[in-house]
Amino acid sequence: MSVTEQIGLAALRKLDPERAHKLALSALRAGLAPLPGPVTSHRLKTTIAGLEMPNPIGLAAGFDKNAEAIPQLSRSGFGFIELGAATPRPQPGNPKPRLFRLTEDRAVINRFGFNNDGMEAITNRLARSRRSPQKIEIPMGLNLGANKDSEDRAADFATVLAHCGRFIDFATVNVSSPNTEKLRDLQGAEALEALLAGVLDARKGLQKSVAIFLKIAPDLDSSEIDEIADVARSSGIDGVIATNTTLSREGLRSAHKDEAGGLSGKPLFEMSTRVLARLSRTLGKDVPLIGVGGIGSALDAYTKIRAGASVVQLYSAMVYEGLSLAPRIAKGLDELLKADGFETVAEAVGTQRGDWL
Repeated sequence: MSVTEQIGLAALRKLDPERAHKLALSALRAGLAPLPGPVTSHRLKTTIAGLEMPNPIGLAAGFDKNAEAIPQLSRSGFGFIELGAATPRPQPGNPKPRLFRLTEDRAVINRFGFNNDGMEAITNRLARSRRSPQKIEIPMGLNLGANKDSEDRAADFATVLAHCGRFIDFATVNVSSPNTEKLRDLQGAEALEALLAGVLDARKGLQKSVAIFLKIAPDLDSSEIDEIADVARSSGIDGVIATNTTLSREGLRSAHKDEAGGLSGKPLFEMSTRVLARLSRTLGKDVPLIGVGGIGSALDAYTKIRAGASVVQLYSAMVYEGLSLAPRIAKGLDELLKADGFETVAEAVGTQRGDWL
């Protein structure tokens, strides 16, 4: 991390977290953040669900909710980026304050509640990014959400995909956010099967191939994980993202530890990795997995991969480590793969799954 980035992060941490996030996005759009371009090597090049990536380090949804900094993020060292979540209609989300730093725990709690500009505005920005002279050279996806007051939340996911799908490479069905009341109820087998069937039907109407991923919660028991695995396999989706934020507060020390919302960052690492490994054992090579939760270093990313993830995503650690974390993790992962004699990321996937079961 450069001295300039260290100073910038220190200044942002003195501000309200949500305001700091908005300023960070503004600085990124203004060209004030490092833009090294995609980091890659023959070891790092990865393909998942037909998506070719220069490296397996992705940006998780939530950082750029409204697709405002696509060209810059595509050159920030990531192998792929996920935008959103987008809902059919704009919505303000939950009352502020709704974002909290837990510095002692290297964690974040948020209860945003799918605040976003709505699918119309987001689609327009996606379209502009595709027309831009600055070609987007990495896969770009969108997290699909449901409006809080929707009469048919399951239908909302298909609606957003039908509207935005022609401008993205993958879409994530997000039924695991803890910040929209009863949304997680859609993770039950019967409800989930119906929801995914609607999304996959919407995909048939698109003029291009769009991979469909399902994002699940970490707060699931073994039977619930196995049930989701069965649905994932039978539905024909292209991957599972494990995991979203947690409701657990075990072991936290920070002053904001009891705030309501989803916890992300370092404390989530072990919980999310155990869910990942369980899914990997159950699904084998039938459905690829994306590992998320607590990744803050190259070793963390490598551990997720060896537990069963084909690719990984990060977000919360950037609050403490800056945007340059992505290329640093990619380069460090390349060295770890080389040291252990792996020629590709795919060779390492699941090689230490048993350590987490």
